[in-house]
Amino acid sequence: MIYWIFLALAIVAEVIGTLSMKQASVSGDFTGLIVMYTMITASYILLAIAVKKVALGVAYALWEGIGILFITAFSVLWFNESLSLMKMGGLVLLIAGIALIKVGSKKASSKTKILSSSPINISNKQIEEA
Repeated sequence: MIYWIFLALAIVAEVIGTLSMKQASVSGDFTGLIVMYTMITASYILLAIAVKKVALGVAYALWEGIGILFITAFSVLWFNESLSLMKMGGLVLLIAGIALIKVGSKKASSKTKILSSSPINISNKQIEEA
């Protein structure tokens, strides 16, 4: 559970870092760049901790995907960026892709658990130990 919290914090840090980058580029404020570098660095560190227990493909898909969703939403709200029908369709597909990766990971994980506890696998381990 704690590793999922690290992943959530990594996503928050990525969103803050990316939005700070945009703010710094619009305003020319050096503070925004410091926030950007700090948050992006924190994001990667937190992601590295999260992938100790969360599957890399799932963690990365969630990190990037959810990050893109929030960055797009805040870009529309704070920076008055446009959100076309095509972009909305892309976001819907992104959500569907994240869901499929997550569901696929659960199914693969349960199959791995079943295979690792099968009698054949146990016999092979016993032979290797002998």
